[in-house]
Amino acid sequence: MKDLLKKYEEKAPEIVFHWTDPETEAEGWTVINSLRGGAAGGGTRMRKGLDKNEVLSLAKTMEVKFTVAGPPIGGAKSGINFDPADPRKRGVLERWFKAVSPLLKNYYGTGGDMNVDQRLEVIPFIEKCGIRHPQEGVFNGHFNPSEADKVQRIGQLRDGVGKTLESATYSPDVSQNLKVADMVTGFGVAEAVKHYYDIYGGSVKGKRAVVQGFGNVGSAAAFYLAQMGAKIVGIIDRNGGIINKEGFSFEEVKQLFLNKNGNELVADNMMSFEEINNQIWKLETEIFAPCAASRLVTKEQVSQMIETGLEVISCGANVPFADKEIFFGPIMEYTDEHISLIPDFISNCGMARVFAYLMEGKAELTDEAIFKDTSSTIKDAIQSTFDRNNSKTDISKTSFEIALKQLL
Repeated sequence: MKDLLKKYEEKAPEIVFHWTDPETEAEGWTVINSLRGGAAGGGTRMRKGLDKNEVLSLAKTMEVKFTVAGPPIGGAKSGINFDPADPRKRGVLERWFKAVSPLLKNYYGTGGDMNVDQRLEVIPFIEKCGIRHPQEGVFNGHFNPSEADKVQRIGQLRDGVGKTLESATYSPDVSQNLKVADMVTGFGVAEAVKHYYDIYGGSVKGKRAVVQGFGNVGSAAAFYLAQMGAKIVGIIDRNGGIINKEGFSFEEVKQLFLNKNGNELVADNMMSFEEINNQIWKLETEIFAPCAASRLVTKEQVSQMIETGLEVISCGANVPFADKEIFFGPIMEYTDEHISLIPDFISNCGMARVFAYLMEGKAELTDEAIFKDTSSTIKDAIQSTFDRNNSKTDISKTSFEIALKQLL
């Protein structure tokens, strides 16, 4: 696996598009790792300090993810080095999408990502450039549909991703008008845990869980894990956190979801970040869902959780471990050798899978159909890994082997 991974990491990307904004200090890159299947996909992010290497590693991550989520296309990513709090952000994004529009028209599909909103920023800005949907390039490059078929599938994609959830099974409160895109990634993180226990033995019910990050992914993962009967014993967010060694009830977790301020945890008796960071890694817990930013989780934190009974990690964040390597650094390898580690490209593939599902022929646009498709995709990936290696360790190593053999 390591030889395959080294070969994959060192392979140069097919396309690197570099842009400098004529009106500000903003700088951006689109990296297309390959045009496998005639197209490539990956979201657009913005943050101060972003560089080309970050975009390259994310493009390669996307390509691995598509081996699970589909469609069988190449990985890509766009990133802009600019402060998203700067009032000039709107102009930067408008000029960026105009510059990158030839790629988006022909073979590259994008979407919202860190600090770039799909509905409020990506869609309106690309429509100004004559592109009907952020995924139009994938349709043209990979599916090559007739004009009528493309119109139908773009409409299906637009309706499905932006669909308001109507079922209390999938929404903490149907009156909140939550969308598929708000919940499906966190749903997949929780479903990965459920399928892990179903396949490798045991049950999620009664298991204690710690969640890192309480944005869209972490809060949704906590909601669905609690719904399954897991006990959320701790939540750590960037501004603090909460602990309940007996586990918060499902109703309490649901209320925490509804009370959050944007992507921030809001709760009574919040501990400071320093306090929660000192305590949470020592809690007795079987499940850990890292759903915050990339490259935060340290070896010391993992070791502490292993000592207190950790069984499985389901990654909501891309590359959650504080390794410098693109994929499989020493912290990730240590974790994979000691406990069950479900890799990010399986556990957080929900949104990518929804795109793939909605790009197919006539898809059923119900909450149940969309979410069950994501669940079964994750289940199939975990089952394939189990069929190759039924040990509770080296799950990530085996999953990468399966993916990389499709790409090299």
